[in-house]
Amino acid sequence: MGRVEGVALKRLALVWLPLIVAASMGGMLISPSGRADLAATRSGPSGAVLYQEDCAACHGADGRGTSRGPSLAGVGEAAVDFELTTGRMPKRDVATKQPPYGGILSAAEIAALDRYVTAMVAYGGPAIPTVDPSAGDLSKGAELFDEYCAACHGWGGGGGILYDRAVPKVTEATPTQVAEAMQVGPAQMPVFSPQVFSPSEVDAIAAYIRSVQHPVDRGGDPISHLGPVAEGAVVWLIGMVLLLFAIRWIGERG
Repeated sequence: MGRVEGVALKRLALVWLPLIVAASMGGMLISPSGRADLAATRSGPSGAVLYQEDCAACHGADGRGTSRGPSLAGVGEAAVDFELTTGRMPKRDVATKQPPYGGILSAAEIAALDRYVTAMVAYGGPAIPTVDPSAGDLSKGAELFDEYCAACHGWGGGGGILYDRAVPKVTEATPTQVAEAMQVGPAQMPVFSPQVFSPSEVDAIAAYIRSVQHPVDRGGDPISHLGPVAEGAVVWLIGMVLLLFAIRWIGERG
């Protein structure tokens, strides 16, 4: 029995011990960056890898910009998140005029890029806002939207055309995207900072935009939500046609 145990111990020493040592040495030989990449792979997408693949060519390896793209220094996490979640970035098709309001990357990849770019260069600007449309005053939101937003985006949020550019519709935007756009002012949109609109007013505007995304159309065709003038014109036209038929019918009988 003792001889059998001795052979087993000897086999363990000659076969398994070198394998254990080799595995340990292999772990020590992996560089810190390699270990970080392994950890990132296990925990989720790596913001550093995504940035190098999708952003660095235009914004630079340090995010300070190049001739192909602007600097991201100090823009804030809200600006980074807005560009990514609305599909404006990373650019895939320069011919696309209107943003799709859907991220090209996955939610996990966007979150990783948000953290990485903010920590690297975008810190100092607005953070991703917290918005609660259910807590917003719908009538107040309609009033604020009509005063500050409808001139460009249309009173129903369907967008429009200014003399030099198209204005995107907001009926597909999420509440967070609405609040982010107000804080960062994408393209030529004015910046509506927290000093301009309080959190409760932002909630109200988000509530109004959510209401126009899913309008309640009672009584028939909404006629593209063009308003009472268009609806009145259609009713008047139908009434005139019916009146002409009635006049003709009376004339034929007489």
